[in-house]
Amino acid sequence: MKSLFYSVLAAIISFSFLVPTTAHSTEQEEIVVYSARKEHLIKPLFDAYTKKTGVKISYITAKANPLLERLKAEGKNTPADLLITVDAGNLWHAAESGLLQPVESKTLTTAVPENLRDPQNLWFGLSIRARTIVYNTNKVSADELSTYEDLASSKWKGRLTLRTSKKVYNQSLVASLLEQHGPDKAEEIVKGWVNNLAIDPTSNDTKAMQAIANGIGDVAIVNTYYYGRLMKESPELPLKLFWPNQNSTGVHMNISGAGVTKYAKNKAGAIKLLEWLASEEAQETFGALNQEFPVNPSVAPSEEVKAWGSFKGNPMNVKVYGEKQADAIKLMDRAGYK
Repeated sequence: MKSLFYSVLAAIISFSFLVPTTAHSTEQEEIVVYSARKEHLIKPLFDAYTKKTGVKISYITAKANPLLERLKAEGKNTPADLLITVDAGNLWHAAESGLLQPVESKTLTTAVPENLRDPQNLWFGLSIRARTIVYNTNKVSADELSTYEDLASSKWKGRLTLRTSKKVYNQSLVASLLEQHGPDKAEEIVKGWVNNLAIDPTSNDTKAMQAIANGIGDVAIVNTYYYGRLMKESPELPLKLFWPNQNSTGVHMNISGAGVTKYAKNKAGAIKLLEWLASEEAQETFGALNQEFPVNPSVAPSEEVKAWGSFKGNPMNVKVYGEKQADAIKLMDRAGYK
């Protein structure tokens, strides 16, 4: 009997780790969020929403892929009402996997530009993350730089640093090249990048920038918020942003975003929260917390982000990054991009 009691107790404890710290209560107003965006980037917003509306928000944070797998495994039994994740490719995968449901909301379609949301309104961007060029100002002048494609030319031999191809941000960038140029030209560009590498691909964008700051290579391709973080910590570094493709396609744009889960128990509450996150009231904070750009065009970026200067972004619909992700991964593998 004692062994049975401990077995049941262990099962209960084990199950408790599979649900949010505060599970769905009987209160209809409570909203449960699964977030691949880190806690310090979402908690201030959730706290503000609760203070404003009295609505309780429970949440868990994890990497994007485990959250998607969890939603698949839970099916109709999921407690999640809203999924927040990073990179349009991950949002596309969630939609393709049948984990999200369409939302009819004029508030959202007004606040979020068409190219930064799903055509069927299954997900909506909430912040913009530009993936651009950073260069060492002691070794490169801005007039030497022009486009992502130009970084494949021989003049950059031994001068380029890149993050690993295994990161979804680079997969999305290459997916956009596939859409823009077709497979042959896109592969030629990526092979050129690989030929021009100063060192093996780094594990993250910060290490790529630190390498060029230390004289290992001259230029890198990174998400702007990594640049913002690094320069805040080490403002003396000889690094500067450059906005490529201003006479052609524009800077590569990606997003963090969200969608209402297919089996949301509190669909109405999830939609209201999503609408608020896209509102002028919340957008300034949403972007500023991670030095990103607001997705709502009515909201100006933070002073830190504004100081980087204005640029033309690529108007391509970001859903392409998911649609062409598998092809992008195969291309990168053929090109020897590790």
